Amino acid sequence: MKITKEVKTGVLVLLGIILLYYGFNYLKGKDLFNSSLTFYTEYENVEGLVPSTPVTINGLSVGKVTSIDFKGDGSGKLLIELMVNSDFEFSKNSTAELYETGLIGGKAIAIVPAFDGAEKAKEGNKLLGTKKAGLTDLVNQRLTPLQEKIEIMMVGADSLLANINDIFDEKTKAHLRTSIAGLSATIESFKGTSNSLNKLMKDNEAKISSVLTNAEKASSDLNKITGSLSESDLGQTVKNLESTLNNFDAILSDLDKGKGSMGKLLKDEALYNNLEAASKEMEALIKDIKLHPARYRRILSKKEIPYKEPESN
Repeated sequence: MKITKEVKTGVLVLLGIILLYYGFNYLKGKDLFNSSLTFYTEYENVEGLVPSTPVTINGLSVGKVTSIDFKGDGSGKLLIELMVNSDFEFSKNSTAELYETGLIGGKAIAIVPAFDGAEKAKEGNKLLGTKKAGLTDLVNQRLTPLQEKIEIMMVGADSLLANINDIFDEKTKAHLRTSIAGLSATIESFKGTSNSLNKLMKDNEAKISSVLTNAEKASSDLNKITGSLSESDLGQTVKNLESTLNNFDAILSDLDKGKGSMGKLLKDEALYNNLEAASKEMEALIKDIKLHPARYRRILSKKEIPYKEPESN
């Protein structure tokens, strides 16, 4: 049977269409010769996710993202089509988690399988879409509170600077300049005093050395005296002193109680009065002797001298 040119042309066109269709789907991530399941999920934002991005389960690549398009219901959400080339079974309650593939960006989808005993996922099922916080999100979470604190601190610093500007008016600045100038003069004066003190120390270095030598010698003598005191019978001396003090205390106690001649003299009022009267009579006698010495001559003379009444003045 002879095949006509038209039939050959038709067969070639058909083969071309089949190859084109297969190639197009292959580029989209679909393999027409392998059994695969198609799942769907939704996200509000998939920045960095592109078709042909791998789909993984527990880190193993099991498929690809075949298409990304708007859902078409006016919500602005994106509908993601996933093709899974694996016989691994999981529950329809499993989730599709969007995560970052590296530090420089890029996104991928990982199916987090659920084994809750529910019906297994089938062709066309929609999986719940979730997002795993990446490095950028974590940094933003940490930086946001820090940014708020920095803003509050900047506001406080701005208020502080405004208050400082209010305090440091022209008058205060002038006073501050005067104070700084005075401080500079004081430092210069202190520098001159320091130089004078250094010169004084240098000029009297020999005398200072002599004074230090004498002080060292005095310290050595003091150490010797201290050693001598430590070697002496200081304990016996203290005991003797205590005995003497006890005896003195006993004497004072006897005097206070009126014992002995001294005690009676201190405590006996009659003896005190008699001594006071005798003292007064002795004073009168001495006074009379001074006034009338002739009256007492007969006592001292060997001859008897008759007594004469004193002449009245």
